[in-house]
Amino acid sequence: MRTAAKKRSAPRRLGAAGLAACTLWGVAVMAGSDTAASAVSALRREASVPLSALRWELGDLGPDDGLSAAAVLAIAESPLLFSARETVAGLLSSELPDTPLQPVEQTPVEEEPLDPEPVPVEAAPENGVPAKTLVPTGEAGYTVAGRVYISNSTDHELEIQKLSEPFDAGLTDEEPQILILHTHGSESYTPVPGTEIEYSGDHRTTDNRYNVVAVGDAMARVFGELGISVLHDRTLYDYPSYSGAYDRSLAAIDSYLAQYPSIHFVLDVHRDAIEDTEGNEYKVISPVEGAGNAAQITLVVGSDGSGLEHPRWMENLKLAAALQQHVSQTYPTLMRPILLRNSRYNQHATTGSLLLEMGAAGNSPEEAALAGELFARQMAELLQEQCK
Repeated sequence: MRTAAKKRSAPRRLGAAGLAACTLWGVAVMAGSDTAASAVSALRREASVPLSALRWELGDLGPDDGLSAAAVLAIAESPLLFSARETVAGLLSSELPDTPLQPVEQTPVEEEPLDPEPVPVEAAPENGVPAKTLVPTGEAGYTVAGRVYISNSTDHELEIQKLSEPFDAGLTDEEPQILILHTHGSESYTPVPGTEIEYSGDHRTTDNRYNVVAVGDAMARVFGELGISVLHDRTLYDYPSYSGAYDRSLAAIDSYLAQYPSIHFVLDVHRDAIEDTEGNEYKVISPVEGAGNAAQITLVVGSDGSGLEHPRWMENLKLAAALQQHVSQTYPTLMRPILLRNSRYNQHATTGSLLLEMGAAGNSPEEAALAGELFARQMAELLQEQCK
């Protein structure tokens, strides 16, 4: 009989011990709270599981104010909380609304359309190098189709009709779509006198503010602003060793194309080196109204004339011809004649590969960057028109 009574009273003792533990837990949770609100917040953060257990064990011991048994037991340990039971219940009901929060409606922000023309800027400071604007004075020595002039040093006979045919490469919805890199990234420009610049060779520097990498930056920025995703590789493949630069850049191109099959255009950005018959350096410029002088641009297209495999070089030439025609309609002196050469310049990698000579060593970095911006804008316009 006594043993049975002990068995019946054991669960009660365990329950009482559990209640006592929960009460001590509640007091510990609220320790340091100096107001009813802060105490309730602490209790609510920590008590979701214990409260459910206590409610099941004891039921509601107080008035119908929404407070659970565990909450009542906890606040009973604090005269401050117990005397403000109604306030506590009100705070709990206000902090735990019955209705779910509604999502905040997002008001779309209308973006301003991009200006299709370059924003007028203050003319770049003159660097003191003599300037020339090189334009063909006749058709002798060139293959000519409209505004397109091609200097062909290969054995291939060019058919003018084919030059105007649609080119193969085009934009897609995938990203990235254009790869910009620099086989000879250390090729530098001539800043204004007094500029501190450390050269790594003859008209070469690893300072990307003054070499062709800065032109790639300008081009990538414009492409991005116009909604064309670009990957810009700023590696100097010609430093510290100039020899083997094309092998190293080709390995990079192959790696990028394997990782990003969406890339259809590869732009290898260089700069030229031009001297007159007496060996005097000069720069090539194209005056642009409202923007100053831009460096003139030469597109170089490779072929299979060296014996290396390059079966679709004509697609690159058609792209170059289309760009030459398009750019020249807006900037008649920006583009110098296209150069078709026997070397393939890694252009067998895609049918949208071009080598760009952005000005010459005598041009200022600002003139070269402006040329890059103008060209990128015109190329984006042509490619986007092709997609329509």
